[in-house]
Formats: sequence, structure tokens, C-alpha cells
Amino acid sequence: MQSGPMGLPRISFRRPGADGAAERMMALEQQSASKPVTPPTADPAPRGLADPPVARRLLVPLLVVLLLGQMAVAMVTTAVRQTPTIDEPVYVGTAAEYLHEHEVVHNPEHPPLGKLVIGVGVALADPRVDASFTGDQGRLGRHLLYESGNDPWRVMLFARLPVIALTLAFGLVVFAFARELAGAAGGLAALGLYAFSPDLVAHGSLATLDVPAAGFVLTSVWLLWRARHRPRLYVPLAGAALGAALATKMSMLAAIPVLMALAGLSVWCAREPSQPRRRALGRAAAGAGLLVLVAIAVVWASYLVVDPRLRWAPEQPVPAVRGLRGLVVDLLPFPEAYRDGMRAQFHFEDYPWQGFLFGRLYTGSLWYYLPAALLVKTPLGMLALWAAGAVTLVAVRRLRPVAPYLLVPTAVLLGAAMLGSRDFGTRYAVFVPMFLAVAAGCVLMVRRRWVPAAVGALVLFVAVSSLRTYPYYLPYSNEAFGGPAKTHLRLHDSNVDWGQDLGRLADRLRERYRGERIWLVYKGSGVPSYYGIHASDPREAEPGKVHGLLVVSDSAAAKATGRLAELIAGSRPIDGVGHSITIYRR
Repeated sequence: MQSGPMGLPRISFRRPGADGAAERMMALEQQSASKPVTPPTADPAPRGLADPPVARRLLVPLLVVLLLGQMAVAMVTTAVRQTPTIDEPVYVGTAAEYLHEHEVVHNPEHPPLGKLVIGVGVALADPRVDASFTGDQGRLGRHLLYESGNDPWRVMLFARLPVIALTLAFGLVVFAFARELAGAAGGLAALGLYAFSPDLVAHGSLATLDVPAAGFVLTSVWLLWRARHRPRLYVPLAGAALGAALATKMSMLAAIPVLMALAGLSVWCAREPSQPRRRALGRAAAGAGLLVLVAIAVVWASYLVVDPRLRWAPEQPVPAVRGLRGLVVDLLPFPEAYRDGMRAQFHFEDYPWQGFLFGRLYTGSLWYYLPAALLVKTPLGMLALWAAGAVTLVAVRRLRPVAPYLLVPTAVLLGAAMLGSRDFGTRYAVFVPMFLAVAAGCVLMVRRRWVPAAVGALVLFVAVSSLRTYPYYLPYSNEAFGGPAKTHLRLHDSNVDWGQDLGRLADRLRERYRGERIWLVYKGSGVPSYYGIHASDPREAEPGKVHGLLVVSDSAAAKATGRLAELIAGSRPIDGVGHSITIYRR
């Protein structure tokens, strides 16, 4: 009781349990806020019970290191044993030219960035470069590797190492993307599919451009997904990643409209609820524009790194491109060398290439070639998880916002690749195992008891299938199609035989067939005589004089006609090398 006016007692009335309880609660909150929270120490836990949380924190990084470590071992050991594939000498020779001549001359159909990455390894190898060389790009790499006094094994290994490092880095992107969507378990499942993908191991261990270009697009999409919360930071970074893709392979131009739409969507999702609709739309359009401007800047920068003066004198005549395609090329805001490279690419698209699918030799292209090739060359467990992941993204409400980011770019890039005229291999769709690995990791968001066990079993199935093909990843096919030994019956070129086993052939001939007459039809960029293979071309001799060993690359055998077909038909297969070269006895 307190004193009121004139000394009279003041009487206060309170509702029982109301203000008193509130005051006590406020007092307790103030007291707890003023003191740090410390764990109880009265009954200390037995030693060892505090270790599991730390172990769990370390378990995920350890598994990431193990998965990427085995992938690194697979790629490096494969790179050490493989001779140059068909495309590699061109890129390696051009990279050496960039380093020494500082000018864009050869291979304009591909922008410089991917070759600058390869050039890091070439610079470390420090090969002799003949500045007086004047041949075309087909002879450029061969001259560097075999005619300039260099060790091709060493130069090729060093050229491949930067691509291997990039491939591993993109594995971290896959893990981070999937972890943000489905937690650590989802990230590990996605990384497992990535690390054991035969296509990614095969092409990630080569000094080529397919994996770097696809990985940069995936990185751009991941950054755009993160831009839904911090657009000012992540939209420019996504533009830089998109620019890196465009500066590596021109086929990535098909991704621009999709990524512009995703950039606008991300900026729209990051808006304040009170922001006017018209202003939000303007900011979304500005975000899409910023993405493209940064990408264009990166493309220009890749050319400026090679030659700050942007000199461009084509080594070969540039084909004319007319109609709508010609108009599009003229309007591209890229350097002249880039646009001439686009003209060369369109010229390649007009060429009547030969294809081979399921034993059928044809001229032109088949729209379903890439889906069919992916069906053959993708592990069965991976196919199942891809399908489940795509369904999960659409069916689970919490994951629907990410579905456009993962499924639409994959579908658009695959559709663009299917319209191409070169049915040469799944390397043209190597982005599929990257994007769909992230989607597959999201299957763990389905709340069913059996889902984790099923996902784990399928990832293990993929790992076993991949490890069984080691070290022959290029000719891989899944168990439903007979494995790598049968791939040449259904596919050709970079799916099976890309010239990678010339060194292994030399070893086999020395070990088992020393002194025998060799007739060789080799499809590749290597020089057989350098590896000790002294052979004649059976197509230039009379069939009756071809006796001894007939050695034929499986890609050449798949497309054999005329005299070569007759020679093969009259011979008996006795041996095989790397599932890519067959040795016949005549």
C-alpha cells in the first residue's frame, strides 16, 4: 500500500495472475539476457559422449573429400595413360600459340577461355614452340607434340590437369547446390552421382572444352538461385559465370534467354512485399540486363587477355552465313573473331556428317540420337535417380521454386544440342549429369522411410558400375547394353573410340605380337610411329596382299565401307585394346 495525495493511502487493484505474472516473466527475461548461457556442470558427461557431434560435423567434409578424391584419382590415372584424342591437339596447340604469339589465329570456332585454362598447364610444361609454323589448326597440335622435340605424354598430362581441377571444383558446386535444397545427405547423394559419372570422369580428364563450358553454366544457375535472397551480389557473379561459359563454347549461347528469365525471376522474388509492382518489374528487367552485360564483358575480356590489340586475321577463309542466322551473327555484341567463329560453326552444321546408332550407319543427324546415347552410356541407377529427381522437383511443393532453375536450362540446352548435325557423342550433353545430379539429391526430401535406403542403394549401384569400367571410361555403357565391351556395336566416335588408346595398342603389340606385319586403320590424332607402331594402311594395298594383323579403330570399323569392310569381313577378331581398337588376324 502506498501513500496518495493528502497522505491518504493509495489502494491498487490487480487482476489475479495477470500483471504479476507478466512482471515476473519480464524480470526473468531480463535476468537471462544479462547472463551468458552456460551448460550445466554439476554432472559432467562421461568422456566420449561429447565426441559424436564433432564427428558428425567432420563426417560430411570427409565424405566430400573422399568422393572428390576418388574422382581425382580416376581422372589423373586415366589422363596419364591416354594418348591425345582427336580434338585435344588443336586446343593444346592453340593454347601454346596464345602463350607465345599473343594472337588469335587458329581455332576461331571456339572462344579463348577454355584454351586459356588448358594453357595454364601448357605453360607449366613449357614445351618448345616453333614460331615459324604456318600450317592449319589440324597440323598445329601434331607439330607441337610430335615434331618440335617435345614429350607428348608430359605436355598432354600438364594440359589436362587444369581441366581436371575445374571438374573437381564443379563437383563442389553440385554438392553446395544440392545441400542448400536437400541438406547434407542430399548434397552427398548428388556429389556421389557426379563423382561416379563415367561421362564426367572421361571428359573431365581431357584437355577439351565440354566439361568446363557445362560447369560454368551450372555455376551461373546456382548463383541465380542464391540471388533470390541477395540479388545485388549474386546476379553479377552469375553473369560472370555465364560469360565464362560463352567464352568457352559457343553452343552455350542457347542458355542466354533462359538465364535472363531466371535472373529476372530471382530479382522479383527478392523484392520487398511493399514494393510497387511496376518498380519490381523494372528491377527484374534490370537484373536480367545486368546478367547479360557482365557476360558480354567477360567474353571481351577473354579475347583481350590473349591479345590486348584484338588483332584478327583469319588463318582460313571465313564461310558466308546468310538469312536469319547471318543477321543474328552480325548483331552479336562480341569481337569479330567470335562472330567469325559463329560463322564457322554454322558452316559445320550444314555439313552432311555421318552418324552411327545401334548398328545403323547414316548420313545427317537423328533428333533422338542424344537421348538414345545417354540411355546407353548412363549407369542404370543414375537414370532412375534422374527421373525420380525430376518428378520430385515438380511434385514436392517446397522444391517447386527450384524446378525452373534445374529442369528448364537442362531441357533447353539438350533441345539445342539435339538439333545439331553432329551425332558424335554424349559430350555434347555433358551438362545433363551435372544438373540432374542436383535434382536427384532432392529425392531425399520425400518423407518416406524407405527413400534414404533406396537412394543410397542406387548411388552404390552407380559407384560399382563406374568402378568396374576403370580405367576405360570413354567407351562405358551400362549393364543393360552389355557394358563397355559392347559399346562399339551401338555408338561410335567420342562415345567409344576417340584415338585415346594408341599407346596401349603399342604396348599390346610389343607384348604379344612382336615382329608381325601390322596393317593399321587408326582414327585419332596420335602419330603411330612415335609409339613404335610401324604399319601400313590396308586400304592402299591390294586385298590379297593384306596378311598378318589388321588393326582397326572401332569407330572406323563402325563406318567401314568398300575395301575396308571387305577386309574386316575376311578377318578373324583375336584381341581388343581398351574397348576401342580391335585386332584381327588375316
